[in-house]
Amino acid sequence: MAKTRILLTTTSFQDTPGEHHRMLKETGWEVVTARGPLNEADTLALMGDFDGYVCGDDMITAAVIEKALPRLKVVSKYGIGVDKIDVKTLTAKGIPLCFTPGVNHTTVAEHTFLLLLALEKNFYFHTDSTRSGGWKRKTGHELLDKTIGIIGMGRIGKEVAVRARAFGMKVVGFDLYWDDKFAAQHEVKRAATMDEVFAASDYLSLHTNLTPETRDLVRAETIAKMKPGVLILNCARGEIVHTADIAEALRSGRVGGYGTDVLDEEPPRADHPLTKLPNCIVTPHIGSRTAESVQRQAVAAVTNLIRAMHGEKPLAQINPEVPVKKVV
Repeated sequence: MAKTRILLTTTSFQDTPGEHHRMLKETGWEVVTARGPLNEADTLALMGDFDGYVCGDDMITAAVIEKALPRLKVVSKYGIGVDKIDVKTLTAKGIPLCFTPGVNHTTVAEHTFLLLLALEKNFYFHTDSTRSGGWKRKTGHELLDKTIGIIGMGRIGKEVAVRARAFGMKVVGFDLYWDDKFAAQHEVKRAATMDEVFAASDYLSLHTNLTPETRDLVRAETIAKMKPGVLILNCARGEIVHTADIAEALRSGRVGGYGTDVLDEEPPRADHPLTKLPNCIVTPHIGSRTAESVQRQAVAAVTNLIRAMHGEKPLAQINPEVPVKKVV
């Protein structure tokens, strides 16, 4: 019988020491690594000889899945976003897709405030000045009494709201699934529509999944409904914001600043319109890349993989209608 083989592509898993490495090693399985996120062509090139797959943000299309068959039995997503995975095809082929909710909300919320504070305090302008031997200064703004609008009041959105209240900010949120108890406890006003959030926000923070409904949610039409000079924060998915429209709004000053951890192209091409603008801060999708969060995610992803490979119920499964069958 062929030795069990696992493909592992997420780089923060590979680069961060911790319990997850010991857990995977003790399985005795052969682990093959690649440096993701992988595009479709790269993922296709690797597929065909793996029983399990621990993925990050690789493009896992129908073509990739077809090539992985019949050997691939389990996909364990390191993280929560599955917009780059053809969930429908995995489900149709009877492959369980595990994921790791509830492990990165703290660090992503912290990263959101890193971006916000960097924009409002002109952080990079000032550090660039002193690093180059200068002493140039710009006047920034306080967060106190400003209104932050949060689109998506799940785990991460809630953590952003808690921190916003600690800064003395007003919070207005929108989500189809509303937690009345949390909102009352943390004084979060519920908006009836996203337009209401757009109109009220000094800062707009995006924490929703990428779906057909949320793709290009922030575009010229919706930017026109926002306050002039609004700051927009995106630690969700790059495609939620229309790149050309936000770039134009930043150049004109209609949007005062954009702080994003995600782009529509990752990594971006050399002439990407958002990476050179002075009022745009782009970090390379590292909002959840802290030692603590990586270890929580990685342990959960390995636990899911091991359980599913042994025919046991994983911690969380995107397609629970697919039965988990013993592989090893």
